[in-house]
Amino acid sequence: MKVVVCSGNPGKIAELHPLFPEWELEPLAAGPLPPEDGDTYLDNARIKARFGRDAVPTDRFVLADDSGIEVAALGGDPGVLTARWAGDAHVPKLLAALEGAADRRARYVCELVLLAPGGAETRGSGVLPGTVALTPSGTAGFGFDPIFVPDGESATVADLGDEWKTRRSHRALAAQALLTAVAGSGAPS
Repeated sequence: MKVVVCSGNPGKIAELHPLFPEWELEPLAAGPLPPEDGDTYLDNARIKARFGRDAVPTDRFVLADDSGIEVAALGGDPGVLTARWAGDAHVPKLLAALEGAADRRARYVCELVLLAPGGAETRGSGVLPGTVALTPSGTAGFGFDPIFVPDGESATVADLGDEWKTRRSHRALAAQALLTAVAGSGAPS
């Protein structure tokens, strides 16, 4: 199945390849993506997917992702605004925002939307609870991975590495849910 991925984030695209081994993924070649101004992750994933649907050949499936981190001490922020909130300073900005905070609970959230050539939508959601570490550690992944410690683990996602992320990350959980939904719908997989 040929699928166009609607993302300008090379880290996300690289993470998606092993999550969908039976799919031929290619990045969206159209210009910049539209603003992610939805109220939810699902809204933003749909905005990107619909943009892609209008920009690619009609025989292609379109996949879009929206994800973020929600931090308890920040009232669930940055949440759906994660990419805009963090800019290029994900780790230092979050560590500074949590300076002195006792409550370091957080969770990664991912929403995937797949649009079929005819426009039918299938989605998958994934949530990975954890905590924000005091200092960065590890080199794998991107974004907040050097400071995000998943529940049940003692190392950051960046320390746990790409193989761990392929099985257990919020994006992996969303991909598993999406694949289950695709299989249940009878659509090609």
